[in-house]
Order: sequence, then C-alpha cells, then structure tokens
Amino acid sequence: MKSLLITFCLLASHAILPGALANSLKIEFTADDTFSIEVARVEVGDKVEWLPTNDGHNVEFLAGPEKFLAPKKSDIDAHYSLVFTVPGVYIYRCTPHGDSGMLGLVIVGNDFHNLERIKNIKLSHVATSVLQRLIKIAESNKI
Repeated sequence: MKSLLITFCLLASHAILPGALANSLKIEFTADDTFSIEVARVEVGDKVEWLPTNDGHNVEFLAGPEKFLAPKKSDIDAHYSLVFTVPGVYIYRCTPHGDSGMLGLVIVGNDFHNLERIKNIKLSHVATSVLQRLIKIAESNKI
C-alpha cells in the first residue's frame, strides 16, 4: 500500500510540475506607443500578460503558426493574457496604433518555422519598417 501511495504521489507531481514551471511575462503599453518588450521569448506553456499602463492601447494578433487560432482582440485599456501552446513566431499590434508601428513579436520555443509567413504580412509602410527591425532583433538572438 505504501509503495502504491508513493507511486501515485510521483505520478501526480509529474502531472502538476509542467504547469507549475510555466513562466509569466509582463508587457506594458508605453507612453510612446510601443510595447515595453517588442520581441518576447517564451516557452510552450508560458503566459504573456499585457498591462494597460497607458491609455488608448490594446492587443490584436495578426498571425502565428499554422495551428494558431487568433484570439479575439482585447478591449482598449484592458488587461490581456494568453498562454502560448504552439511553437512559432506570433505578430501582434495595438489596433489604433499598429499602422504607426506599435507591433510586437512573440517567439515561442525558439521556433522560427513560420517566419516567412510573418515577413509577408501586409502592413503600412511604417509598420513594415518596424517589423523588419523586430525580425532582425529576433534573428540576431536565435539560439
């Protein structure tokens, strides 16, 4: 009976442990219409939270890996969070300020398999320039 209890406890701790090890990354909306972390790196299972530290901003995902279903965009000035379960590159923007370059990337699991898809997204001239800069940052830090 004691060995059965020990086995159960080990299995239960293994089932709980992956979620317990998940991290949370906090990104703020800045006063100069950018995200405090423009290129975020997380692992599968990690949560990213966007904090409304300045007025007039939200989060809207434009694209991600093939299996990614973009969630509904957040409300303006609202806390927003997402747990990333699919590896790859994700692009998001602030809806009101996206055309002026308020973009961000999330790299999940250091997986760049869908980067070409992200590079080919149709954006304004200014936003395209910002995206190119963010991609250079992301690629320069590949592991």
